Amino acid sequence: MTSKQNLRINVLAAAVLSLSAGASAYAAGLPAKEPVRQPASAQGAERIIVKYRAGTAAATDRSAKLTTVQSAVARASVGGSAAGRASAVNPQIVRKLGVGADLIRLQGRLSPAELQKVLAEIKADPSVQYAEVDVKLQRTDVRPRDATPQLVPNDPYYAQYQWHLNSATGGINAPAAWDIAQGEGVVVAVLDTGILPQHPDFSGNLLAGYDFISDAETSRRPTDERVPGALDYGDWVENDNECYAGSLADDSSWHGTHVAGTIAESTNNGVGMAGVAYKARVLPVRVLGKCGGYLSDIADAITWASGGTVAGIPANANPAEVINMSLGGGGACDALYQDAINGAVSRGTTVVVAAGNSASNAANFRPASCANVVSVGATRITGGIAYYSNFGTAVDLSGPGGGGSVDGNPGGYVWQSGYNGLTTPTSGAYSYMGMAGTSMASPHVAAVAALVQGAVAAAGKDPLTPAALEALLKQTARAFPVTIPTATPIGTGIVDAKAALDKALEEECTENCGPVATPLTNKVAVGGLSGAGGSEVLYSFEAQAGKVLSLLTYGGSGNVSVYVSQGKEPTATAFDAKSSRPGNSETVRFTAPVAGTYYIKVVGESAFSGVSILANQ
Repeated sequence: MTSKQNLRINVLAAAVLSLSAGASAYAAGLPAKEPVRQPASAQGAERIIVKYRAGTAAATDRSAKLTTVQSAVARASVGGSAAGRASAVNPQIVRKLGVGADLIRLQGRLSPAELQKVLAEIKADPSVQYAEVDVKLQRTDVRPRDATPQLVPNDPYYAQYQWHLNSATGGINAPAAWDIAQGEGVVVAVLDTGILPQHPDFSGNLLAGYDFISDAETSRRPTDERVPGALDYGDWVENDNECYAGSLADDSSWHGTHVAGTIAESTNNGVGMAGVAYKARVLPVRVLGKCGGYLSDIADAITWASGGTVAGIPANANPAEVINMSLGGGGACDALYQDAINGAVSRGTTVVVAAGNSASNAANFRPASCANVVSVGATRITGGIAYYSNFGTAVDLSGPGGGGSVDGNPGGYVWQSGYNGLTTPTSGAYSYMGMAGTSMASPHVAAVAALVQGAVAAAGKDPLTPAALEALLKQTARAFPVTIPTATPIGTGIVDAKAALDKALEEECTENCGPVATPLTNKVAVGGLSGAGGSEVLYSFEAQAGKVLSLLTYGGSGNVSVYVSQGKEPTATAFDAKSSRPGNSETVRFTAPVAGTYYIKVVGESAFSGVSILANQ
């Protein structure tokens, strides 16, 4: 079983006991779990997903669908005669997915190499749009606006444990945001291990949800049928190597309850801990159980949670504005995942995903590498990259994930609702626990997205499209307070709840309008600039006439260029002056400037971090 670091705080535990009618459910011990790395390739079964091209016979005819697969098996040369191979595999259609693809079970046992041969032959058929192995994926854990913020929650564990909400260095600036919005009216779907709905720190903000796991061994329910509700039955694993080669026996994680707590745990209620968008409603959707969850179930859950139709499942009465997926597995984004995500985005749902815990390029993991998602890396209490976080250009921005034992206890972990039972949801008591991982970073971003959508609705504005919301979150992310190595970029910065709300509620200029830019003060350097390759940051400076003006960038790592124009926003092709030497040491000098506003655009030629900018006149 997983080793746990336990921090016993009997005084705080007693405080919780005295404040809750469910006092006997709380445990004094607060467990902390290290991140678990994702396997390089998730274990699959003899289940494949095939989507046929519109207009072909196989798109509508069951017999033609099976014939297509049988013919591919016969061509794959996996042993025996062609007829014998097709007969031995005996494909059967299990069900149609929400995206229109079919889940097909191959009855015979095939080696991984044989399965890949069959899949290649299916893909080669002109009637097939795409075909995928129905792999299993795993959770990615271990475990007035300018006024001084008014809300300091009275939740007893908040001040000591929840640095990820309130730390000026590593947190997301939640207290200042709470003066503006709390996520009211927004639905956030949590696709995860399910939920423990009776946890006493979820008060009226949980929707009923649905259990999409279609395999009894994975779900631990009596049958393969999907069922209403999203109760977490536990995801413990009895034996090493049971899930995939190298996997370890493990206790139940109660991962979904922890993730849901970050998003919308009851706040300022005198109990336990606080959540980010605590007036939002969580729609729990169970897709992960023992050894993870099937891609086919996750794709259907994405469709249903966003308001799409899945055969055999009642319509979702509460479509989610935001989906959080703290899960993933090895492999670049596949066509099925992308199909489901595109459908959700087309319905107006923003999809936020964990980048992964393998300290590797996120381009090689799914869903982090999919288009139209907000992919989230993990930072420590210091604001630096967590040792396990995936990285690369696929990562959009970061959130607090915890540095694990590197930063000690409690500062190495993200703290939220939990349970101390080792197996079933009747094996222990409701509790709070610290986990670390990109699983913990992702819900911080999803919750800030909910704050933004709730705030714009309250202001009488239309909700932001998923693309606009992603752009806003990236644009308003706080610069990393420490240098992020250029070899391991994790997006534009750390999600900033207050800055995101300020930008979303910014009134449009109607006269004498110039570009929106961050003003520079003469001879006062602004440090800590960070960004991904291709990112842009715009600054402005009010210049005097006739006195030499120098605009400089320096320090840090990476490579930036600087473009400057007087009176208008410069671009890489239209500017008054530029500096684009290799590295970050750039200087633009005007010997005879005119009086007025100069706009300075810093562009990342590659990822950069720790850069400073200075205007000197």
